[in-house]
Amino acid sequence: MIVFIKKCTKKLKLFVLYWTRIVFVKNHFNCSVFKKIRANFGGGFLADQWILYDFDHNDKGEYLSEFDWYRSRYINEPFDFLLNNKIAAAEILKQYVRVPESYMIKNKGFLTSFDSEHMEYEAAVDLLKQKGELFIKPYGVGKGNGVNILIYREGKIFVDQDVFTEEEFIQFLRRRDNWFISESMKQHRYSDDIYDQTVNTIRLITLRDIHTHQFKIFFAVQRIGTSATIPVDNGSRGGLVAKIDLETGTLSEARCLHSLDVYKVHPDSGAPIEGVKIPGWDKIKEEMLALANKMPYMHFIAWDILVTEDGGICIIEANTSSGVNIIQLWGGQRHDELGDFYRYHKVIKK
Repeated sequence: MIVFIKKCTKKLKLFVLYWTRIVFVKNHFNCSVFKKIRANFGGGFLADQWILYDFDHNDKGEYLSEFDWYRSRYINEPFDFLLNNKIAAAEILKQYVRVPESYMIKNKGFLTSFDSEHMEYEAAVDLLKQKGELFIKPYGVGKGNGVNILIYREGKIFVDQDVFTEEEFIQFLRRRDNWFISESMKQHRYSDDIYDQTVNTIRLITLRDIHTHQFKIFFAVQRIGTSATIPVDNGSRGGLVAKIDLETGTLSEARCLHSLDVYKVHPDSGAPIEGVKIPGWDKIKEEMLALANKMPYMHFIAWDILVTEDGGICIIEANTSSGVNIIQLWGGQRHDELGDFYRYHKVIKK
C-alpha cells in the first residue's frame, strides 16, 4: 500500500510539473503557438527548446526533453533528498571536501547559528562587517533563484548592487524565511580574468557507467555570469556556458539558453573564453572521481565546483539531476550516452 501511494504521489508531482513548468512556463524565444503545442505535447519539450535545438531542421526524436529531465530526478531514489537540500548536502560533503562555511540559518522564523545558538538579526550585520562579503541563499531552491551577494564596503551595505542601510538590511532578512548565510569564496584568476563580477563555477557530471558499473566523468561546462545575472552564473538565468574538453580542460566557445548567440569572448568584459584552459584540470578530475566514490548510493551527481584562488576545489552545490539544455546545446543525447543511461534507469523507454 505504501509503495502504491508513493508511485501515485510521484505521478501527481510529475503531472503538476508538466503543466506548470512546461505548458504554462514563461519562454524566452519568440515561438509560434503551433510550434509550442508541438513541443509541449510532442514529447514534453519547452517552446524554448524548439528554437534552441532548431527543430525546424533537427529531429526532436534525437533529443531528451524537459519532461525527461524531470523524470530523471528520481534516479537516485531513495537518497535523492540528500542533495535536494543545500544544507543536508553540505553537511555530508564537508567530511570529504571543502565546502563554503555556513554561518547562520533562518528556518520557519527561527534564526540560529549552526551551533543551534539563537541569534539576533544584528549579528548578521556584524558578521558582514567582519567578513566583507557573504552569500544569502534559500536552502531548498535551485537555478540560482533567491541568491544574493552581501557586501560591506566603505561603510555601506550592498545587497547585489543595491545600497541598504543597516535597518533596511535587517528588514530584508526579517521578510525572508528559509535561508542561510554562507562564506563567499575567492575564485581562481583564470575565472576572474573572464568575468570577475560573478562567481563562475564548473558544472561537472559524474555518473555510474551502465556497462562498467564504475563512476566516470560524463560531461562538464564552465558557467560564466554576465551583467544580467549578477551575482550568479546559472545558465537558466541567462548566464553563459562553455563546454570543457574532458581530456585537456580547454573551453569551447560559450552559448546561452536565452539566445542563439555564440561567444568567443565575454560580452561584457571582452575577455577570451574559447581556448581558455582550466588550471589543474587533471587533478580536478581525479579529486571528483574520488569524491563520487564516497557516495556510492548516488548514480548521478551534477557538481557545482569553484576553482579557488589557490587552485583547490570547493563544492558549492551537488545536485541529484542536471538540466539537459546545457548538455544538448552541443547535440542531442536521446541516442547517446545520457539517453542510454536514462533508459537503463527506466526514465525513458526509447
